[in-house]
Amino acid sequence: MAALTVAHRGDPYLHRENTLPSLASAVRAGADAVEMDVRLTSDGIPVLLHDPTLKRLWGHAVAVADLSCERVRQLTGGGVPTLDEALGAVEGARALLDLTLPESADAVLDSVRSCGAGTRTYYCGETTALLAVRDRDPDAEIALTWKSSTPPPSAVIDEVRPRWLNLRFGLGRPELVHWAHERGLLVAVWTADTRRTMRRLHRMGVDSITTNRVSTLRRLLDG
Repeated sequence: MAALTVAHRGDPYLHRENTLPSLASAVRAGADAVEMDVRLTSDGIPVLLHDPTLKRLWGHAVAVADLSCERVRQLTGGGVPTLDEALGAVEGARALLDLTLPESADAVLDSVRSCGAGTRTYYCGETTALLAVRDRDPDAEIALTWKSSTPPPSAVIDEVRPRWLNLRFGLGRPELVHWAHERGLLVAVWTADTRRTMRRLHRMGVDSITTNRVSTLRRLLDG
């Protein structure tokens, strides 16, 4: 079976990352899932932003955690969507939510539930944040993000209880893929943007590939 196509922050070669046009473009291009980075505003609203500040994408050197959701809208011309808006934009595809801070778990899970998106949403990110998700939702589908060439310890697997092992693409090696599959884990890799890397990972038997070039990956897997 072909690996799932996961769009990294939407379709960032065509639209600014983590924006509604980028998410919608990824779905139109055939993404099975769209990865989004989620942070909280000062009033506790989950919004889409990878960086802690608005500097790189929006030109304002201020932390989103220090701004209300309304102020974020004002500074970005409405460009930073709430998680509620983002989940609506990717309806028809899965949502992979990348969380950095454990304190975001409650608000994120509340948003997912209120949008009726629980069955099509899963989670990756920092282990502390994933543990907070697991603590609040025993049934959550989790992709354990792992950045080491050695497999995660059994204690981490037992505590997080992931469905996926989520690896940097350079760590995608046959022995690690085999290790995960032997333990009933699916294997996801991020972020592969060249055809050569995409082919190598697909032939290795990974179950999901995250990319900034969703159309390229879709054509390769469908070819």
